[in-house]
Amino acid sequence: MESLGVLLLHPMDAYLEQELARRCRLLRFCWDAPPDRRDAFLRAHAGSVRAVVTGGVAGAGAALIDALPRLEIVACFSVGFDRVDLARCRERGVRVTNTPGVLTDDVADLAVGLAIAVLRRIPQADGYVRAGQWKAKGDFTLTTRFSGKRVGIIGLGRIGLAIARRVEAFGCPVSYYQRTKRDYPNYTFFPTVVELAATSDVLVVACSLNEQSRRIVSREVIDALGPGGVLVNIGRGGHVDEPELVAALAEGRLGGAGLDVFEDEPEVPEALVALDNVVLAPHMGSGTRETRRAMADVVLGNLEAHVSGKPLLTPVV
Repeated sequence: MESLGVLLLHPMDAYLEQELARRCRLLRFCWDAPPDRRDAFLRAHAGSVRAVVTGGVAGAGAALIDALPRLEIVACFSVGFDRVDLARCRERGVRVTNTPGVLTDDVADLAVGLAIAVLRRIPQADGYVRAGQWKAKGDFTLTTRFSGKRVGIIGLGRIGLAIARRVEAFGCPVSYYQRTKRDYPNYTFFPTVVELAATSDVLVVACSLNEQSRRIVSREVIDALGPGGVLVNIGRGGHVDEPELVAALAEGRLGGAGLDVFEDEPEVPEALVALDNVVLAPHMGSGTRETRRAMADVVLGNLEAHVSGKPLLTPVV
């Protein structure tokens, strides 16, 4: 791959950057520069870039794709590719890959962890001890059990199924919504998200983001989940109507939320940060050393396959 010109759109995994620099002709995009400098960078290097490596947040829009006339492949260092302009890639004959499978367990683990953290108020209990309140005021307030809660999952794909199997170990009955009913005898299918939310104590968003699933968690869904319910989002921020979520949490129409993703990352609404019934995480679902190494290897494997004329490991387009 020594002749492959690769544009890295933003800082990612150190191992991935090291291997790209070793195996390819690596260009690091001037992500922190003003727009005019970024445009000048693209014009200067457009003729040498055949591959773009990007993440789920940065993606690759039509303007970037059009600025690179020799572009052949966009390799996403993420399972999500909703910010890649797939239509433009198809028009240009540009291949697109992602990193599914290898991050499933870590994301599922975090989903369960967020649900437990919200219900058992683990961050608040930690703060209570650190502030000396246990000694000064006595025992922490009572919390809510996770075991046995009804868990609804939006999207029973790889990650959704992994979450379902984990919560079964806690004695939680599992229900789900997706566009197509599957043969899962242990899990109950609901034809709408509102119906799923109405019969769930914990609602987990685990589907991919597209035009059909954007803001799939609406005010109607939030109200169906109700003041005793908890929303967990490990999908994408765009799955949730964020202003409605903030309002429902503030007004007590929703019991709590565990959020790893946000509409305008890394910006998080101040109103959300101020709430005590929310556990917030910085989009760290796949953020373990083991998984990031495996994701990097998938990205590298896809680039190797492309250059060698072999089938891509994880093709999207």
